[in-house]
Amino acid sequence: CLTFQLACCCGTAACSLCCKCCPKIKQSTSTRFMYALYFILVTIICCVMMSTTVANEMKTHIPFYKQMCKGIQAGEMCEKLVGYSAVYKVCFGMACFFFLFFLFTIKINNSKSCRAYIHNGFWLIKLIVLAAMCSGAFFIPDQDTFLNAWRYVGAAGGFLFIAIQLILLVEFAHKWNKNWTAGANHKQMWNGLLALVTLILYSIAVAALVLMALFYTRPEGCMYNKVLIGVNGGLCLFVSLVAISPCVQNRQPHSGLLQSGVISCYVMYLTFSALSSKPPETILDEKNRNITICVPEFSQGLHRDENLVTGLGTTILFGCILYSCLTSTTRASSEALKGIYATAETEVARCCFCCVPDGDADAEEHVEKRGGQTVVYDEKKGTVYSYAYFHFVFFLASLYVMMTVTHWFHYESAQIEKFFTGTWSIFWIKMVSCWVCVFLYLWTLIAPLCCPTREFSV
Repeated sequence: CLTFQLACCCGTAACSLCCKCCPKIKQSTSTRFMYALYFILVTIICCVMMSTTVANEMKTHIPFYKQMCKGIQAGEMCEKLVGYSAVYKVCFGMACFFFLFFLFTIKINNSKSCRAYIHNGFWLIKLIVLAAMCSGAFFIPDQDTFLNAWRYVGAAGGFLFIAIQLILLVEFAHKWNKNWTAGANHKQMWNGLLALVTLILYSIAVAALVLMALFYTRPEGCMYNKVLIGVNGGLCLFVSLVAISPCVQNRQPHSGLLQSGVISCYVMYLTFSALSSKPPETILDEKNRNITICVPEFSQGLHRDENLVTGLGTTILFGCILYSCLTSTTRASSEALKGIYATAETEVARCCFCCVPDGDADAEEHVEKRGGQTVVYDEKKGTVYSYAYFHFVFFLASLYVMMTVTHWFHYESAQIEKFFTGTWSIFWIKMVSCWVCVFLYLWTLIAPLCCPTREFSV
């Protein structure tokens, strides 16, 4: 039995190590789950490396800590294994791992090829390779030059990861409206759902705008907050008017308020997130005491328990990153980035229009005879997602995690315990992301007007 389980670590059925009582799982899903597990493992290690609390606890409770650090040549107190430079090196190893697999899996069309077998299996070997790459980065010569160069690569990759997510958000909004509009041609129920969801989205956006104006501004001061809230609220109104303007409707009948409602909600979310990430402003009160302004009073009480806030917030943030990686690596998403969309005639209206099963038609069930989870082999004739694009997105996500954990351009003072204290770099990155999102959506509306001879389909 042990021999069989070890063989599974190198085979294609990674989840056959699970209990037999577990529900069946597709081979394509289990493969993506295993790569995501590697990604989570390295991300947790990066968070631990950025934690001064963990470092101090290890010094206190681990016997012979100083001798062990000297033995592995990590410094007198393992200072080479903590801080932003250590995170850069570990993420360098993870990024190289996914980038090599990106090159290795280009133009794989089915799971029967040798390269596909390597992509879908050999998990124990790949884990060893990943660990070796992350460890080997600590032995790169001329560390200062490496860190300075890698910082710019990480920033470029992190921005590209954000851009991909924004493009796919705009594509999601158009796909949602087109899917439900296709249903409205047959049943009036879909028209009612469109109107209801649009009303809810705009209600959320307006409520968010009002609450931010109440809690993040005051009669005197807070000029940054006032201007940015006003500008972003005005942009949401502007794109909504453009979306329903006659000239846009003539070229794009599927354009409507549902898409602009989705974009408006996301813009309000990014605005709130940016204002929450801005360094606090302080003034002197009548008793010459420093008081914090332009932030909600209740948030100051929440930030007193920094460990709870940081732990919960970090978990949610990296959960969203992982979700973005997995949802943006489907074949539909990769085709959307190339400008390939489903035609309106092929749309089938459904509430969960995103959860379209891909690859079930040719699935062959296979049950491990020696026990374990049932694995459905769903890629016999063709892959249900792009292997190369999958690894490329995780490569970019590795760079995004590296920059996020180290506070982007404020890396020297970065600590995981101060993850949500706010820095100007994070504030402007979120605010610029907000404007880029609006620009991308606006371009999808006016592009057919600017280039009337070219065919656009969203």
